[in-house]
Amino acid sequence: MEEIEFMHDGPDEKDWKAFRKLAPILRERYLRGRIEELATILADGERSPAERFWDLEEQVGEIAKALRACLDGHSRSRMRQFIIQMLAVGMMTREDLDAFSEELRERMIEWTKPEP
Repeated sequence: MEEIEFMHDGPDEKDWKAFRKLAPILRERYLRGRIEELATILADGERSPAERFWDLEEQVGEIAKALRACLDGHSRSRMRQFIIQMLAVGMMTREDLDAFSEELRERMIEWTKPEP
């Protein structure tokens, strides 16, 4: 992901508290969805055990990578970067942004707009 220039001032206290409260909820929701995908792979009787194993191994690696990118080393100064990453991997939705200030919501929406 390319570097995004952030404002020099960090997020306000309300946004930082909301982020810290929301992060574990988002993690659990994300993992619930991903575990369902893994269960589907396991249940696919049309594929050999070896195929299912290697598909699972690949998926678990992708999940672990996303978790590390989104959850490792949270700091207030990098909160916006973590939010963008969470949005990018589907851990956070635009609706989840409602927990934050209008300024932060608008900024996150602007920075994550698809390019035309």
